[in-house]
Amino acid sequence: MKQKGLVKRCVLLVAGLFIMALGVVLSVKANLGTSPISAPPYVYSQAFPLTMGTTTIIMNLGIILLQIILLRKRYEWIQLTQIIAVSVFGLFIDLTMPLVAWIHSSNYVIQWLLCLLSCIVLAFGVFLEVKAKVTYLAGEGLALAITKVSRLEFGKAKVSVDCSLVILGVGSSLLLLHRLDGVREGTVAAALLVGTIVRFYAKNLSFVDKWLGNKPAVKAIAPVVTVPEQKQQLVITIAREYGSGGHEIGEILAKRLGIAFYDSKLIDLTALEGGFTPEYVKEHEQKLANTLLYDLYEQNYAYVNEEMPPLDSLFMVQSKVIRDIAEHEACVIVGRCADFILKSQSTFNIFVHAGKEFRIDRIIHNYHIAPELAEKELERKDRERINYCRHYTHKTWGDAANYHLTVDSSLFGTEACADLIIQALEQWEGNS
Repeated sequence: MKQKGLVKRCVLLVAGLFIMALGVVLSVKANLGTSPISAPPYVYSQAFPLTMGTTTIIMNLGIILLQIILLRKRYEWIQLTQIIAVSVFGLFIDLTMPLVAWIHSSNYVIQWLLCLLSCIVLAFGVFLEVKAKVTYLAGEGLALAITKVSRLEFGKAKVSVDCSLVILGVGSSLLLLHRLDGVREGTVAAALLVGTIVRFYAKNLSFVDKWLGNKPAVKAIAPVVTVPEQKQQLVITIAREYGSGGHEIGEILAKRLGIAFYDSKLIDLTALEGGFTPEYVKEHEQKLANTLLYDLYEQNYAYVNEEMPPLDSLFMVQSKVIRDIAEHEACVIVGRCADFILKSQSTFNIFVHAGKEFRIDRIIHNYHIAPELAEKELERKDRERINYCRHYTHKTWGDAANYHLTVDSSLFGTEACADLIIQALEQWEGNS
């Protein structure tokens, strides 16, 4: 790192730490609870004759020691720079506390306004600290250490660390203060909002990266996965409701047209391309149980530059595999948002749907689902596909406007559906 660049990064880090400290003291003034990592220090500052800055330093030094214990020989001693960062951070908390002494949260509305302001300010400080790329704060460093020793995903490790700190704060408050203090609705707000706001800053304040000379971060998935029209063979994409027979229709189409067929084969290709296991790909592709919960989980990755949520990484790898296939051969691709990934005039997009009773009967007989569980399984699978599509494409799964043709397999059967699709395809090609 060049000296000039290092100076810029250090300046940005110090600015970030100062703004983070200001965010913390604003949350203290709001009196609705602090962020998870600040909750225990706040409680200890109330219980002992120590400033909050001092208790913040002491607790974070303990977290750094825990990192060393966990990683042992794998601990990178350059990460001891965290000691400098947390010391400056603690000092800034004590320096900024008098700056907001005049603020009084006279009612609950004012308290919430201060709480939200503290989240916005704290997130901006975190954004600057992350962009500086000088060191991690101790909490994120501990989450990374847990990831290395347990192979737990960073997002889950970060959630675990935050939950542990909240539990520590609650326990310490009840034990030392004999009341609940420092952990309230504001703590929940900080846990839910700060990471999301950091991601907003990262998306909209790209000039910081330019000033520092950082390489551009991975951009939104939509422009990355668009395929140039002239490079693509004819590809038929089939999105389908669970149990509608989309896979079978795709196989029939591929056989009749004499082109390749890709469905479960994409699992092995994605695993090979991305270094995943086939089991991992099969377990996590094409599904998202709850978009809100995933967004909350995903926001934890805003605290570190190097990490990408595993599901995002999986989607991008699979997108590359699909693009590579489309550039080299004509084929039928089932599912996996291929209609979105392959935005091209040479792609014929189909949605296969069917009546619920028809689908329930198919999954009972074809997938050996117990009759009493079939309807719930059908609804769960469709919901996961809806969430997955909405999260990665920002489009509505099953919306007829997104496809060239939609067919009801319960009315026509799979063979007749294939006939209809081929007829429509021939007319579409003639008009293209």
